Amino acid sequence: MAFKNLSVLTLCVSLVLSFLAPISIAANNSSVVSPETVCNSTVNPSFCKTVLANQNGNIFDYGRISVRKSLSQSRKFLSLVNSLLQDTSSLSLPTIGALQDCQFLAELNLEYLSNALTAVDKASDVLPTTQAEDQQTMLSAVLTNEETCLEGLQNTASDQRAKSNLFSSLSDDKKLHSVSLDLFTKGWVPEKKVLTPWQTNGRHLGFRNGRLPLKMSNRVRAIYDSTRGRHGRKLLQDNTQSVLVSDIVVVSQDGSGNFTTINDAIAAAPNNTAASDGYFLIFVTQGVYQEYISIAKNKKYLMMVGDGINQTIITGDHNVVDNFTTFNSATFAVVAQGFVAVNMTFRNTAGPAKHQAVAVRNGADMSTFYSCSFEGYQDTLYTHSLRQFYRECDIYGTVDFIFGNAAVVFQECNLYPGLPMSGQFNAITAQGRTDPNQNTGTSIYNATIKASADLAPIVSTVNTYLGRPWKEYSRTVFMQCFMDNLIHTSGWREWSGDFALTTLYYAEYNNTGPGSSTANRVTWPGYHVINATDAANFTVSNFVDGDSWLPQTGVPY
Repeated sequence: MAFKNLSVLTLCVSLVLSFLAPISIAANNSSVVSPETVCNSTVNPSFCKTVLANQNGNIFDYGRISVRKSLSQSRKFLSLVNSLLQDTSSLSLPTIGALQDCQFLAELNLEYLSNALTAVDKASDVLPTTQAEDQQTMLSAVLTNEETCLEGLQNTASDQRAKSNLFSSLSDDKKLHSVSLDLFTKGWVPEKKVLTPWQTNGRHLGFRNGRLPLKMSNRVRAIYDSTRGRHGRKLLQDNTQSVLVSDIVVVSQDGSGNFTTINDAIAAAPNNTAASDGYFLIFVTQGVYQEYISIAKNKKYLMMVGDGINQTIITGDHNVVDNFTTFNSATFAVVAQGFVAVNMTFRNTAGPAKHQAVAVRNGADMSTFYSCSFEGYQDTLYTHSLRQFYRECDIYGTVDFIFGNAAVVFQECNLYPGLPMSGQFNAITAQGRTDPNQNTGTSIYNATIKASADLAPIVSTVNTYLGRPWKEYSRTVFMQCFMDNLIHTSGWREWSGDFALTTLYYAEYNNTGPGSSTANRVTWPGYHVINATDAANFTVSNFVDGDSWLPQTGVPY
């Protein structure tokens, strides 16, 4: 899109509309239109026309055709990755790691695209709003997964022959998946979403500091009460508004529980449970657990509860300098839908000299972290994809320490920029949205932003920014946050030159504190000081559809 002939006012209006509402191609989406007409309003018109060549139909027909082609191409890509991994004798360890990431992500994409195709094939020309948002979320994640695979391969310096086989496929696949997301958004996602007003009380229930209302059978309650009696305060019980727990196991390093490791407890959890079945609760008693944990997609609706921040600690030190991909450097990773963590600390102790070193990687849809702590330096918390919520959490880091491309809301969290390496600056966020139709972004509400203990004595010597644009359509908002004097007056920092400055969406609303003044903020076209009406787009109810899934967690919002 060319902006050079637009006035500043028109440019701002155009940008806001492009981020907050899809474009309608016709008053009646059921009308038969040419592929050229449909494609001219997409992100990549020329590639779209190759996808829909010799086709005829309406926007829904074209959407189904594109999703079907995306699914077919994803099968081919996974087959290509699998073939490369069959003989790894000539490949370096970093390349093998990157290919394994691609394999994992391609398998997820097959599932997401299969579900999307089933949905649109059954949908006729109508999808309920919630289902439309679900599928837009999954199609957004497909693009994120492709981008993650590509980055992992690009960041390995050797084995060019193996990687070159994948690069051209990834390039075309990303374009195809972008077309599928674009056409799905035009066809099935409501052009104007009905928003919950900003002035809302949310769902609080009076529970704070990691207390949850839990409903259990007498047998499960006896185990839970016995454990809590030995290991500190009980989580509040309330039978009127309560969270269903189906079963419980206890992890304790002294052998007094069911398991001595968290991984063993996760392995014992049932597979593919439904939300209505209740949570399988893993209570992790006080201790330092040196484990690398990955919660697979079939371990749905797990709730993991610890003894408290700095009491139950999961720690590791994997990092990119030691030949891990950023994606696979995580101490704790989860992709299982409906995951909830409460009262725990997650650490990556690799240190600033090891660069990217993730404490938690979260690609779990409708996942929640409540009263948890995330500790690291560069890339501490990888909010990778899908819909996520964090409440009353502490997050420590230096460079890009909250990053990824989920649709994520942080509420009432403490953000602690720390002391980076000499010559480095701090960036709190690096949001990775690559496509204007992705319903992703980072929303930070009512946070407290202060220097960590190691930075506080010399805070004036390190520049700290709210964020920088990792990807072209990076989207981040800070709303009603307290910003201490460590925040640079410009607020935000470029990634590289003028990259993404016209396409990003960065916004601030009603923040307070010595670092909150917007008087000398950046003047990029994509930066905005917004009002309550615009801010309402980024609340829990509106941005991550939290009213449909957060109540069952018991976590206040």
